Amino acid sequence: MPADGWDPAQYDRFRQERQQPFVDLLALLHPAPGCRAIDLGCGTGELTVALHKHLLAGETIGIDRSAAMLDDSDRWAVEGVWFGQRDIVSFPDPDGSDGHFDVIAANASLQWVHDHHRVLDALTTALRPHGQLAFQVPANFDHPSHAVATDVAAEAPFAGALADAGDPRPAAVLAPEEYAIALYGMGYTDQVVRLQVYGHLLASTEDVVEWVKGTLLTPYRERLDPASYEAFVERYRSRLLGILGDQRPYFYPFKRILCWARRP
Repeated sequence: MPADGWDPAQYDRFRQERQQPFVDLLALLHPAPGCRAIDLGCGTGELTVALHKHLLAGETIGIDRSAAMLDDSDRWAVEGVWFGQRDIVSFPDPDGSDGHFDVIAANASLQWVHDHHRVLDALTTALRPHGQLAFQVPANFDHPSHAVATDVAAEAPFAGALADAGDPRPAAVLAPEEYAIALYGMGYTDQVVRLQVYGHLLASTEDVVEWVKGTLLTPYRERLDPASYEAFVERYRSRLLGILGDQRPYFYPFKRILCWARRP
């Protein structure tokens, strides 16, 4: 198991910008008083509590692989909400021990899991009739902020170390229409799927490096030794600023796919 590369403080440097897609996803979910809900990839737990309150849920479970992100989750806990360390790839348990849910939500977490057709099918098995599925995933992998990381990871001396540890890059996210088709094929005739561009006004292009250090570069931090990771970040920084230039401020367009669907 690689080290936990997540850093809550780094992630929270752009807390407000990262929360807006969640707010928009929450607006798609219908309140379901007394429901049982789960938040896959809950992070610090703050947004899990917002989900719980919006739904008027009876019980909401938040799970996350990162112990570091969960360290402070107790301060967000309210009655009916609890958190646990668990990789979302293990949900739902094949033996059915997880039970069934009225709402399954995943905010910026499913991109780390491969084979989204299989994932959606598995989540559907854990959703009760009339239950709601809501998730949002980044779709910005063609932007230099993401593409440069992939290029640097394929270069020496990083390629060898990363190959030995397994491919750390996020799984390929489907196109919006592919999600719509896949959900329809699973019986979700009531659905909303949209691609949205979030425009983030950052102080400079240098801030893009700080942005991705909180998310995209985390798997590289987990798999590289500290010195190699710092060298990776510096090469990434040099390559990225060579493409984007030194813009102050910098308008960072970030594409995301938001999906909501309800089982019949």
